[in-house]
Amino acid sequence: MPLQGRKIVLGVCGSIAAYKSATLVRLLIRAGAEVQVILTASASAFVTPLTLSTLSKKPVLTGFLKDEAAGEWHNHVQLGLWADALVVAPASANTVAQLAQGHCPNLLAAVYLSARCPVFLAPAMDLDMYAHPAVTQNFERLRSFGNHVLASPAGELASGLSGPGRMLEPEDIVAELERFFLIKN
Repeated sequence: MPLQGRKIVLGVCGSIAAYKSATLVRLLIRAGAEVQVILTASASAFVTPLTLSTLSKKPVLTGFLKDEAAGEWHNHVQLGLWADALVVAPASANTVAQLAQGHCPNLLAAVYLSARCPVFLAPAMDLDMYAHPAVTQNFERLRSFGNHVLASPAGELASGLSGPGRMLEPEDIVAELERFFLIKN
């Protein structure tokens, strides 16, 4: 099993596709991976930390601070070094832009900038956003950094439109990771 014992940081961004992150966590755990979830502030409108922490068996990280009064914080450098892979699924247009430009407004972006591991992004956005030149340039920029921007299949979108922009299904994301680690080994 190529994911057995692998340490995966899963970044979940604000998108209706965030509901798929619960299935993704479950599949990664079933494949033998250890999963640490980072939930952006906007993602918590779509999926709860309780759901993801129950499935991952780890507290979900939502910000830099553990305990503000005690001065305890989540060490983004340590998380970036711990991970065998950083997976951002769903990757919203906002997060894609932040990562492509090196902006660091949240814990997920800080971990990305500190990560020494391979990075996989599963975009999820409406088709016009997905096809917008600014977003396609951000995808290209992220690829030029060595990141893996996963294909976004066409299909029915939450807006009612149909086309590319859907997040790759959790089973397909796991298959991509397994292929990567099989080749790497």
